[in-house]
Amino acid sequence: MVTGYTDMRKAIDGLCAIVAGTLEMDPYRNSLFLFCGKRSDRIKALVRERDGFLLLYKRLDDGRFQWPRNEAQALDLTEQQVRWLLEGLSIEQRTAIREGVRGALY
Repeated sequence: MVTGYTDMRKAIDGLCAIVAGTLEMDPYRNSLFLFCGKRSDRIKALVRERDGFLLLYKRLDDGRFQWPRNEAQALDLTEQQVRWLLEGLSIEQRTAIREGVRGALY
């Protein structure tokens, strides 16, 4: 997850440049990179597949994404946090059921 504001006019090459230059990460690794603009109602996702890049775009009809704006860091998200984010929810759900602890029954 790329925090802060991203120019949503950027396409695959521009987003790869952000991943490589700003984040100092390899855009060719098996990862999903998420970007959000200032309006917070649309996001882009960049995914590397075996034969090339896939660029996904989502725009909310009503509402905004709960997007962290600290531009100095990138966040690693769990699959559940990605689902929450894409549904317009905060990635930190206070009321979410936490993963169980082994042996907590007795």
